Amino acid sequence: MTGMPENKPDSPCINVCVLDPASQTCVGCFRTIDEIAAWSTYSAEQRASVYSELPARRAAHGDAAANLTPDTG
Repeated sequence: MTGMPENKPDSPCINVCVLDPASQTCVGCFRTIDEIAAWSTYSAEQRASVYSELPARRAAHGDAAANLTPDTG
């Protein structure tokens, strides 16, 4: 057992960690910087609330993550 209640949703992180400077929202998971920082302390209800907002955020950003390409230097 890890000590974390099993009913807490996992992170929506998809390992595309790029913040939109205007909104301070990650274009990979569409969480705000504050939500990302506090995620490990959120209750199941808080996490569910964030998850419920993600589809609208993704739509508002035009699914910017789909347009990202790896930095080839």
